Amino acid sequence: MKQTNLYNEDVKAALAAFELPWQQLSGKNILVLGATGLIGGCLVDMLMQHEGLDYQVYAAGRNEERANRRFSAYLDSGHYHFLPFDVTAPLSVDISFDYIVDAAGGACPQLYSEDPVGVMKSNIFGVDNLLRFGLQHGLKKLVYVSSGEVYGEGDGRVFEESYSGYIDPTTVRACYPSAKRASETLCICYAHQYGIEVSIARPSHIYGPFFTENDNRVYAQFIRNVLRGEDIVLKSKGEAFRSWTYVVDCAMALLCILLKGGNGEAYNIANEESNVSIRTLAETVADLAGRKVVFDIPDDASHGNTTPITKAVFATDKLEALGWKPITLLKDGLAHTIQVLL
Repeated sequence: MKQTNLYNEDVKAALAAFELPWQQLSGKNILVLGATGLIGGCLVDMLMQHEGLDYQVYAAGRNEERANRRFSAYLDSGHYHFLPFDVTAPLSVDISFDYIVDAAGGACPQLYSEDPVGVMKSNIFGVDNLLRFGLQHGLKKLVYVSSGEVYGEGDGRVFEESYSGYIDPTTVRACYPSAKRASETLCICYAHQYGIEVSIARPSHIYGPFFTENDNRVYAQFIRNVLRGEDIVLKSKGEAFRSWTYVVDCAMALLCILLKGGNGEAYNIANEESNVSIRTLAETVADLAGRKVVFDIPDDASHGNTTPITKAVFATDKLEALGWKPITLLKDGLAHTIQVLL
């Protein structure tokens, strides 16, 4: 995949749409964990493409080859650095990071059955390793990228940050939401016990280009289908209802939280104009590519590691109070994603 002008235009449009106190980053070192993932990668793009770039960006991940491909446009910049790092291990570098955004943590559903222990460790150990390092190296703030899955199954209501729904901790599938919940609490405990500043981001379902080849979330599967010239086959009625957010809007939200978010506060990231069912999502992707949706529902539809959450939509008043608003509609964001990947 190549970083195309269309995607860069989206990034620059988002940067131009919001007034942020960028001066806080002047001369600072910023570490982005999960940099080769969907959200972390877009955040690196935002930081590197800001016109007032006068800080150092450290993109951390386990795969340097992937990072070099993903961030090829920045390799000759004196402001970009790749840091090989597995968050489950202590961070051992002679660099003081002023700001850290932890967007690592195994969001691929396939991992929930194949490596649930790794999913939990990458979140809980990651937060602990980063904050312990930060305490010793003058960290100003950490933003932990959690998940809307912390709200559990829900009861049909719109999720506000104060809500806490039901999660069955005795299931393997609970590895992800339980790890996110525990990591959020660990952040708050560090803030309370050691006086370190943290904010928490809870993204809804995020989509966009540059997802990894192993990403088997539904939107990625749908896009792969149509790019191969295939129809989209649904194994259910597609009634699950979700909030979807374009990755560029999500990355801008993270910057708002980093620069303006309150200490110890959590913020939902979602686009209320992009709340749709899985079926509608599939139909939108198919229509954009001139394909169709077909149904092949097995007699036993309870298969795989499917989330039990039937409705997940989010209130964003708290984040919008910081001055953030999503600027990309679902159809436009999906169209741009498909065009970038063609």
